[in-house]
Amino acid sequence: MNRITPLILAVALFMEQMDSTVISTALPAIATDLGVGPITLKLALTSYMVALAIFIPVSGWMADRYGAKKIFRAAILVFIAGSILCATSQSLIAFVGARFLQGMGGAMMTPVGRLVLLRTTKRSELVSAMALLTIPALVGPLTGPPIGGFITTYFSWQWIFLINVPIGFAGVWLSTVYLPEVPPTSTSAIDLKGFVYMALATSGVVFGLSVVSLPALPLQVGFGAVAIGIISGILYVQHAKRHPAPLLNLGLFRNRAFRASITGGTIFRISTGAVPFLMPLMLQLGFGMTPFQSGLITFIGAIGAITTKFMARRVFAAAGFRSVLIVAALGGATMTAANSFFSPGTPHYVIMGFLLVAGFCRSFFFTGVNSLGYADIEDEQASQATSMSSVMQQVSLALGVAVAAAILEANIALHGRELSLVDFHLAFAVVAALSLLAVIPFIGLARDAGSAVSGHRRPADVGEDIPVK
Repeated sequence: MNRITPLILAVALFMEQMDSTVISTALPAIATDLGVGPITLKLALTSYMVALAIFIPVSGWMADRYGAKKIFRAAILVFIAGSILCATSQSLIAFVGARFLQGMGGAMMTPVGRLVLLRTTKRSELVSAMALLTIPALVGPLTGPPIGGFITTYFSWQWIFLINVPIGFAGVWLSTVYLPEVPPTSTSAIDLKGFVYMALATSGVVFGLSVVSLPALPLQVGFGAVAIGIISGILYVQHAKRHPAPLLNLGLFRNRAFRASITGGTIFRISTGAVPFLMPLMLQLGFGMTPFQSGLITFIGAIGAITTKFMARRVFAAAGFRSVLIVAALGGATMTAANSFFSPGTPHYVIMGFLLVAGFCRSFFFTGVNSLGYADIEDEQASQATSMSSVMQQVSLALGVAVAAAILEANIALHGRELSLVDFHLAFAVVAALSLLAVIPFIGLARDAGSAVSGHRRPADVGEDIPVK
């Protein structure tokens, strides 16, 4: 396996992860500077994820039509432009718009990067490649909170976006010199009608849920957006059944491993999307920490995540996707629930210990679902599989932010007071209970599901290789 390819592709994931964790830590400071509340500013998080959900579906088609390497480099440049505009924003509208532009760039970077990896890596080496791909990306969460908190506390939040500029240009140069060429393939005309349906479906649901949780906007706007999203989703399903080359091929869900990976991963990511939003706010608003202090606490989770990458292939080969994913999902849900018991009097090393184990569990889970989803996918379906997977990932992360904020806002409205620690505790308990449902799709899988990728073999199969004397 060419190890430099996933490392270069990880530059895109690094920028996304760095940007996501930095803005979560700096939300209160940015909100104060822009003259809005920290909950209202979650529109900036949501707009980024909505942009990803809208434009990811066309990323596979564009990579096939124009070449993955060319699209990958162009996406990084768009992301850099969005970062600069974020740093120069003077209002909520400008900031949200700049985040949307960042999302357009991110929509192309990650799925196209995975497509390059799939088409240049043997299936038997996919787990190691996926693990290697995410190691540098996890440096983002590792360095994002403390660096973002330090910059926000002692300098200004604008600089947290300017960090992306040198990283992005380095990614463009490295991909130009070292990234293998993935030549364009013959593609049909883009499914414009399907694109409109998908854009309305994803943006309507995600934005609508966000609006419902915002007291500054009428509830009718939020419910209307959700209704439009659901109706558009139904229309897309009907359209995809008739179209000879739909933008996203729903026939991929007939593959059991892919279906379990998408379903279980989507449910679990709702919790994953909620935690980075809730934790910095709880530590700063509930515990009275500075952004830098909260960043030093939360960055420990990335260390737990990184350690799994050096053992992922051996663990999945020994236990198989099914067992590891079930245990990782249960462990992740338990660690999320533990957050609802933290208080200002809880020793910091105890909090960091739970966050360390949480990062460990989530890393195993996402390495597993990212690899399992492509285990039985044909090469000609790879671009649509990566697009489908990335769409569901971003929608679920956005839903996590929307659900978490909705719980906080509901408590404020119900009790007629400002945010308190008990509100965060309830939110963590709810998302933990929700993440438990991620176990269900994997229970019905065979113990050796995806064995061509994981290398796991049942005892009976191993025994067949032993010669009979």
